[in-house]
Amino acid sequence: MSKISNFTEGKIFSPLLKFIVPILAALFLQTMYGAVDLLIVGRFGNAADVSAVSTGSQIMTAITSMITGLTMGITILIGQKLGEGKKEEAGNVVGSGISIFAVLAIVVTILFVTFASTIASFMNAPAEAFSSTVNYIKICCLGSVFIIAYNVIGGVFRGLGDSKTPLITVGIACITNIIGDLIFVGLFNMAATGAACATVLAQAVSVVLSLVIITKRGLPFEFSRKSIKFHKNLTSHIIKYGAPIALQDVLVNMSFLVIMMIGNSMGVVASAGMGVAQKLVGFIMLIPISFSQAVSTFVAQNYGAKKYDRAKKALIYAISSSLVCGIMMFYFSFFHGNLLSGIFSNDEAVILAAWDYMKAYGVDCLFTAIMFSMVGYFNGCGKTTFVMAQGIIGAFLVRIPVSYIMSKSEPVSLFKIGLATPLSTLVQIILCVIYFISLSKKLSKNNKSTDNVLDSEVV
Repeated sequence: MSKISNFTEGKIFSPLLKFIVPILAALFLQTMYGAVDLLIVGRFGNAADVSAVSTGSQIMTAITSMITGLTMGITILIGQKLGEGKKEEAGNVVGSGISIFAVLAIVVTILFVTFASTIASFMNAPAEAFSSTVNYIKICCLGSVFIIAYNVIGGVFRGLGDSKTPLITVGIACITNIIGDLIFVGLFNMAATGAACATVLAQAVSVVLSLVIITKRGLPFEFSRKSIKFHKNLTSHIIKYGAPIALQDVLVNMSFLVIMMIGNSMGVVASAGMGVAQKLVGFIMLIPISFSQAVSTFVAQNYGAKKYDRAKKALIYAISSSLVCGIMMFYFSFFHGNLLSGIFSNDEAVILAAWDYMKAYGVDCLFTAIMFSMVGYFNGCGKTTFVMAQGIIGAFLVRIPVSYIMSKSEPVSLFKIGLATPLSTLVQIILCVIYFISLSKKLSKNNKSTDNVLDSEVV
């Protein structure tokens, strides 16, 4: 039987770190899907193949981010129900989630397979890499049902406070992806098409394995086929919590796609260099993302139990720990980005272009350590509308305009374009701090009101 991790009692720091580490490891392995694709294609293919995989995988990252954001609605709601002591409703939360995402899987598959060419054109995919980019998008989107199913299952496990099971399943899937890439790309020379096939196969293995584990272990609450339907109140809450996060993730990723378009318009070397840098950045950002996801679950349970001070302490611990990691990531990204870029490409021009872009992200590492932890806190409190608002402001009022201005500022460089990202993160931090102060005052009043009610009942 699966167990529930109770984060509402006992120590804070050590349980939080123990929860974060498996999340980080699982995210690392999941990110390895696209990275291994790029790595092996870079070794067996040319710059056009690398460009196709980098552009195509950026599209898939945007889709996956949207799905992950929406599944946060499941994670938050399960965490809050457990914190409130309402286990009986948790099974219906899962059932509502499955119903929502079954419909989403159909929509995503039809839309992105149908308009794959249009999307590649919109992304300014270089002519040499256009057909390969289209094939990559189509194949990955045909397997989107596995991507969606994996994220739903992961959302359920995180809501339970179980971060180890997803790590096991994604680890096996990652090995599957590596083997698939070596066979399809290395042995059969299928380039970007082979990389896409390997990615879909890996996701399918991950989903099947997760279902097998759930079948054997069971869930710590009642769940059956009857649970799988649109429970009106729970469905609306999942959408209420998850939709703002999903919309924010989509729009934020769109801002990065715009930056990718700018890079693509600068030629195949800049396109490939930016693609390599994005893969490396994907790994670097896993640390603040893992802190954000862990804080969301931790805070959701304590918010449901009305232990607001405990939730704040978890946020402080998360920011402090994440910032230490951020300083180290800044050093490696800014001063040794060429060594990291060399992992994915043998082309000296591509390596230098990637390093130039990564320097800006090195600066961003210092800011995201703070911002992502605060976002996780607000998500756990169910304040996802604010999370959406600050993300959209950072993306569309800062990141896109600044990157465009920098692309027109001579001499043009990927470093200058990339500086738009840390600048937008800094603006988002300011917004988060202001909202945190406001929310803290509100929660403090709620606590006092509750205490007064209890005192009057005693009297």
